[in-house]
Amino acid sequence: MKQPRYLVPNLYTADPAVHIFNGKIYIYPSHDVESGIPENDNGDHFDMRDYHVFSMESIDGEVTDHGVVLDVKNIPWAGRQLWDCDAAYKDGKYYIYFSLKDKNDVFHIGIAISEKPEDPFTALDSPIKGSYSIDPCVFREDDGSHFMCFGGLWGGQLQRYRNNKAIECGHEPADNEPALCAKIVKMSDDMLDFAEEPRDLVILDENGEPLRAGDHDKRFFEASWMHKYNGKYYFSYSTGDTHFLCYAVSDSIYGPYTYQGVILTPVVGWTTHHSITEFEGKWYLFHHDCVPSGGKTWLRSLKVVELEYNADGTIITIEGLAK
Repeated sequence: MKQPRYLVPNLYTADPAVHIFNGKIYIYPSHDVESGIPENDNGDHFDMRDYHVFSMESIDGEVTDHGVVLDVKNIPWAGRQLWDCDAAYKDGKYYIYFSLKDKNDVFHIGIAISEKPEDPFTALDSPIKGSYSIDPCVFREDDGSHFMCFGGLWGGQLQRYRNNKAIECGHEPADNEPALCAKIVKMSDDMLDFAEEPRDLVILDENGEPLRAGDHDKRFFEASWMHKYNGKYYFSYSTGDTHFLCYAVSDSIYGPYTYQGVILTPVVGWTTHHSITEFEGKWYLFHHDCVPSGGKTWLRSLKVVELEYNADGTIITIEGLAK
């Protein structure tokens, strides 16, 4: 597959988290709706309310919609805006980790559980203790342990925290100061809690210095994803207001990571959010754009395209073809 393929023409979906379960491709995306809320930098127009799960037998095959597996109405602590999610499997149970505002309009990360990857999920009564912000990505290490990366600026509220504590007046650092980092944390054995305090996932430039807050073409904004290739950890993310998907590489899960380059140039639409998955010996980038909705940034559609590496392990940049 060298050309991008749209996957779900009959539903607006975005932020795909893709995993291989039981030999099939499973996609856990956000579900966009026409909210009628004007666009703003806090993302209030992204007023999503449920999740569908999709599956594919092959990368070019039919996409099966398994219907709604979790609705905001069935989450006990819910306020509004059921944003990005990810999924994981351990010891006979499937987990969805999701971003949601509580009744005080503060984002936290919740958990819902099922015995099958496509069946309805039951949400726990409260979010993960100590969680905040958005965009959880759960990565399974080779030894079976799991780690979560999370965080997002602006509407994702990451700028409201320092050292895992809320601050009185949330703000981004000055342009010449180190950029705010995504967070990384080991999960407990039962997958229900953080096993430690979240740490900064630091990204360094080519000189070994942390990326600066003013470097909007490279610094982390949102949309964490972690994968492993040839023994190295690849952390990929969106730069937000400059609309790039970038990546950094490390020999250690905790980092520090070194910036490598751009995976995907800007697409039609404001947000860029993705996952990277290997299936049957090839690698694929799942992402979204707003072409089918005529450029409405809050109505996005899922796409997949093959992802390729150079011999040195760098990723060949894919052109997003923004218009």
